[in-house]
Parts: sequence; C-alpha cells; structure tokens
Amino acid sequence: MPKAYFYAVKDCFCEKTWSDSPQYKIGYCQQCPNKVQWPANLGPKPPLYFNAGMFVYEPSLSIYDDLLSSVKTTPPTSFAEQDFLNMFFRDGYKPIPSDYNLVHRIEEENMDRKDIKKLVKMWWDIYDDKSLDYKPTTISAPIVAAAEVDHEGIAELLAALSKSGIVKIISTPPAA
Repeated sequence: MPKAYFYAVKDCFCEKTWSDSPQYKIGYCQQCPNKVQWPANLGPKPPLYFNAGMFVYEPSLSIYDDLLSSVKTTPPTSFAEQDFLNMFFRDGYKPIPSDYNLVHRIEEENMDRKDIKKLVKMWWDIYDDKSLDYKPTTISAPIVAAAEVDHEGIAELLAALSKSGIVKIISTPPAA
C-alpha cells in the first residue's frame, strides 16, 4: 500500500443507524453503486465514506498537529470521530475490501476460533505499555515532566529548569 493514504472499509448506509440520512432513505449503497443511482435532485453524489472501526494509516507529527487543530474547530456530529476522520481524510481515502470489516465477516459462531480471539484480544497486550506512548520532542517535554512530579520536588525542578534557561519562571505574589 502506498504511504500517505488513509485505508478503510466503505461504510454501509443500509444499517438502521443511518435511517436519518438521504442515503438510507433512497436505498443508496456505496458498496453496490449500481443498485440505486444517486438522484440528481439531491445534488452531487456524496464522497466515499468509510467506517472508522478499522483503518490503516501511517501517521506523522505534522498530520497529528493538523488533526488536533482541526478537531478544535469541527462542530460535533452524529458519528463523532468517524465523521471527523472522513472529513479530514476525504481527499486521501482509499477503500479496502469489506473483508476487513469485523461486523460483516465475523458471526457469533466464529468467536470460539483461537485465531479470532487472538485478533480481538491482541491490542490489550500493548495497551498499558508506557514505552509506546508518544513522547514530545519539543521544549514542552520538561514542562510536562514538571507537572507530573510530586509537589515536594517541583520547586527544585523548576529552579533547575529556570537556571538552565529551558523554562523562564517569573515569581508572582500569592493570591490573597
């Protein structure tokens, strides 16, 4: 898969959760586009829309920063992160086969399979691994570290940071 694209399975507008959408009301299915044609009176055909339950993307710090900036100015929607990701990656989205959609591929009877249990359980193995957490490489790292230190050690840490020139500390009188 070429880098810089956001790969995910196309969402299905046939599900009841889409009952308020024009796609659902006319029976439009982006997975079977020839089944029902998009009517001209509804305006332009909507862009492809993916299910954010499983996707493949190679992140970068610049995209991370853009995501954070965009999420602050994006109004809330019905499908929260899924709508947001669809808006953000609308020009870089590439569909992958619906075989990768857990809802369509796995039925209850298959949940006893060891390979399925491994897939479903796998992410928990690394969830609490702090070594995989993002660690900023900017000047904000010492400030974050200072906030996480016990109150007794903060004064010494801030004094050392101030002396080194990393953090400028200005003393102010205590509030009344």
